[in-house]
Order: sequence, then structure tokens, then C-alpha cells
Amino acid sequence: QVQLVESGGGLVQTGDSLRLSCAASGGTFSSYALAWFRQAPGKEREFVASVSWTGATIYYADSVKGRFTISRDTSKNTVYLQMNSLKPEDAAVYYCAAGPDRVFLSSSYYYTPLTYYYWGQGTQVTVSS
Repeated sequence: QVQLVESGGGLVQTGDSLRLSCAASGGTFSSYALAWFRQAPGKEREFVASVSWTGATIYYADSVKGRFTISRDTSKNTVYLQMNSLKPEDAAVYYCAAGPDRVFLSSSYYYTPLTYYYWGQGTQVTVSS
């Protein structure tokens, strides 16, 4: 049974940092793209960042560019999301996801939740102003 388990969420103040982790188990994810999405109450799930299985291709949503950094440790089957300069609008449940990597396709392939087969249960990030 494939499982993705997120951790690292919490309550922070505007301008603070958090590091989310997502550990994968029950399968080999070395050839998978990994991504982070988020969903705020009353809103659709939105793409945050993705990283290809080699780590060479990375995409970010415009809203987090320059503040968030995605990385992966293939040896640990873990993907991370370093979030700096957090804003109240970053508050959401953050989900990690894994899906087949298709680096020959455009970036839009990685932006859609439909690309990803496996999802974690989510971790809450709350940012107070």
C-alpha cells in the first residue's frame, strides 16, 4: 500500500518560516514527479511546486516564487517544501502528491492534480497576521 505522510505544518506569524516534509512508503518513487498542492477553505486545490524525479526540473506557482523551495531526497523517499516569508494568504492544508514524470511535456502537466496518483492526508499551515 503506497502512502504519503506529510509533517511540519503549524501555526506561525507573518514573515516566519516552516519546512514541510512528505515521506513516501510502500513503493519506489525514484521515477515519480513529486509535488505540493494546497487548499484553503472554500477554494479549489491549487498547485504550489513540483520537482521531477531527477530533481532537475522544478516549477513553482507565481504566488510562491522566491519564497518557497521544493527539494527531494531520493534516498529517503522524501520531498520537502521550505516556506519562507509566509503570508496570511499562504494559510491552507498542504498536500504532497506523486505521479508519473513526463519532463518532455509542458509545465502545465505538473500543475494539474490529475497528474498525480498518490496523495497524502495533508498538513495544516496557519499564518497569523
